[in-house]
Amino acid sequence: MTGSIRLGVNIDHVATLRNARGGGHPDPFTVAKACVAAGADGITIHLREDRRHIRDADAEVICRWAAKPVNFEMAATEEMAAIATRLKPHGACIVPERRAEVTTEGGLNVVQQREALKPVIRRLRDAGIIVSLFIDPEPDQVRAAAEIGAQVVELHTGAYAHGKPGELERLRQAAVLTTQVGLECHAGHGLTFANVQPVAALPEIRELNIGHFLIGEALLIGLPAAIAEMKRLMREAREG
Repeated sequence: MTGSIRLGVNIDHVATLRNARGGGHPDPFTVAKACVAAGADGITIHLREDRRHIRDADAEVICRWAAKPVNFEMAATEEMAAIATRLKPHGACIVPERRAEVTTEGGLNVVQQREALKPVIRRLRDAGIIVSLFIDPEPDQVRAAAEIGAQVVELHTGAYAHGKPGELERLRQAAVLTTQVGLECHAGHGLTFANVQPVAALPEIRELNIGHFLIGEALLIGLPAAIAEMKRLMREAREG
């Protein structure tokens, strides 16, 4: 297979660990720099409404640093649009957000929310931010994302990661459609050493965003080793 594939590392749960104790350690910015030194192609952070992990100060320093592209995950709210347009990360990925959820549980319903999403997308793009929508691998959602001005879609791989039958084929078809409608295709959620290769092998996918697994694995083998192994598996899948 041809074409390179990037690895974005989500460092939200470094902040989760810090916040559990209070104080400033471990510092997400320090870990972001370590991820890049270990080979990460970008850093993903999700500034949630309730600030349960990443906080405003984290977002400020990480976006200002920008040694590698920063992917700023956000809800489609006035508050988050204002923060994003001020910080000007490389990209903003609009995700659904519910206070009660432990982690993002599914993709945006772009079909139903298109009128609410349009002005947010326009505002972000006017600020020079590349806009991504986090969606389930459904044709209607892909088409709607293109119609309302997104530049990228990130396909939700959660159902695939949980072993739902037929999900890899759904991801493949959605990835093909994404490129056909002129959008860049990313993917992520629940990816591990054990399941990443079939997704990484899909030639249309340009980037995988992986967080919780890598931060957890780093406790066992170290962060540089975890990132290096994920990059190796992705590269092997792409070249196989």
